[in-house]
Amino acid sequence: MRRHHVRPDGLPPTNGYSHAVEFSGRLVVVSGQVPLDADGQLVGADDPLAQVRQVFENLRTALAASGAAFEDVVKITVFLTDLADLDVFRRVRNEFIAADAPPASSAVKVAGLVNPAFRVEVEALAVIPGPS
Repeated sequence: MRRHHVRPDGLPPTNGYSHAVEFSGRLVVVSGQVPLDADGQLVGADDPLAQVRQVFENLRTALAASGAAFEDVVKITVFLTDLADLDVFRRVRNEFIAADAPPASSAVKVAGLVNPAFRVEVEALAVIPGPS
């Protein structure tokens, strides 16, 4: 069971996220994914579009390892080193996550990530239907 409360009465408009998501099932916690490929090489140095796309590909792979997919994601947290990349993030996010049931979301501007070349990191919570 999953219900997305995109814009409950009294809350401001959203841009690709739900204000709240309620659910039951098995919780999958995905660590922050960064723009590294399967060989550990940086993808898209100085290219926010390439970095965000790689992060979402890594999220897809991590979710699949637990039997989950993007439609199972109930919460994402995005860390950006430059808020000018927010529009790029939203554009790529919208390619991977359906607009009719968006997850809850937080976006945080950070001074830096573990590798100074990283512009973005995203972590996710997903719920797989079934017993907890």
